[in-house]
Amino acid sequence: MTYQESLDFLYQALPMFQRVGAPAFKKDLSNTLMLCDRLGNPQQALRSIHIAGTNGKGSTSHALASVLQTAGYKTGLYTSPHLKSFRERIKINGQEIPEAEVCRFVEAHRAFLEELKPSFFEMTVAMALDYFVRGAVDYAVIETGMGGRFDSTNVVTPLLSVITNIGMDHMQFLGDSLEKIAGEKAGIIKQGVPVVIGQTQSETVAVFRQTAAQKNASIVFADQHMEVVPKGIVAGQLPLRAVFEIRPVGGKTWDLPMDLLGDYQARNLPAILLSLDSLKSMGLRIREEAIRDGLANTQASTGLKGRWQILGKNPTIICDTGHNIDGFRVILDQLLNLSYRQLTLVLGMVRDKDVDKILALLPKDAAYIFCQADQPRSLPADVLQQKALAYGLSGRVISDVNEALEFAKKNAVADDLIFVGGSTFVVAEINGL
Repeated sequence: MTYQESLDFLYQALPMFQRVGAPAFKKDLSNTLMLCDRLGNPQQALRSIHIAGTNGKGSTSHALASVLQTAGYKTGLYTSPHLKSFRERIKINGQEIPEAEVCRFVEAHRAFLEELKPSFFEMTVAMALDYFVRGAVDYAVIETGMGGRFDSTNVVTPLLSVITNIGMDHMQFLGDSLEKIAGEKAGIIKQGVPVVIGQTQSETVAVFRQTAAQKNASIVFADQHMEVVPKGIVAGQLPLRAVFEIRPVGGKTWDLPMDLLGDYQARNLPAILLSLDSLKSMGLRIREEAIRDGLANTQASTGLKGRWQILGKNPTIICDTGHNIDGFRVILDQLLNLSYRQLTLVLGMVRDKDVDKILALLPKDAAYIFCQADQPRSLPADVLQQKALAYGLSGRVISDVNEALEFAKKNAVADDLIFVGGSTFVVAEINGL
């Protein structure tokens, strides 16, 4: 099979949540376990770090992988969704899985897959675990999909579990309250495996403590051990880096540079740093220089894209994949604190998000261009425009993402600010990302 034929098999023969949403969601690990059994149970051979959460789990996964690589460990990284290429999901030391490996997996197991009929996500998780074992990685950083308890990645028994935070997202699958969603995410907590919780939230603390107690797992709430304050992006320095002030409880304040530029990384850093402390306590050799260098070069070493990514200057163009109410709130805080003459938002969303709550947050004095990604879950741009009008937000419809961005650029002056986002899929379609 060619690589394209292998991709066609993955995309067309099996349900894919990224494209179709609810029909691809399954509350069952049996298919993944049967796939793993066929592959010799690679999940049992991996030393892994398992990461769940509503927001920040992608940044956290890439940051931890970057530090482990920098410390000299051969590191596997499994994340989702991808932006440009399927191969982004599965990496070793920042290098995407080769096309030949994707073909090998599909060819070797096609008959079994056609009989089992697993989902797209079940397939890719199994492929990743198999590739990491055959690639003899020292450690694998495994990001969940949307859930935890029934997430296909939950077949691993990690060295460390990490849950970044809990927000109101994917409620139709995970529950309609923070407590219910936390219960699903807490499903990654394993017997005797330490867990780091990134954010203390009154609605979820008891859920996590109870689950950890039931599993005899030590638990730490990272934000109770330190405060992190964003200090802004360092001007005149390339590559661009943001500086975060780390204020440990009872310790000395210090500055940490990151090439992930969003202020919201301040929410991720406590869990990242406490996770590294936990791994060091297990015997991993991670020097302070590796932590600093790994976090200062996360994008460079892992290829992470779409997190407060600056696409251009004069006018400044920024994109971000944040797409739920909590994610958008922190993005807007940072956007509205920048200096600009006119703010233009190139905005597209998917049908199954809480569109109204996000629209209610947006500034009425900004200009809007409503677009839609070329995939079935997208909310039509004209429908988004009509919804936005109810919140006093007016703008034009240019459905194609890149045409919308080009229009915004042509009608901007040097000191304007253009933001592109609202959906991971919108960011994914930006040319040259």
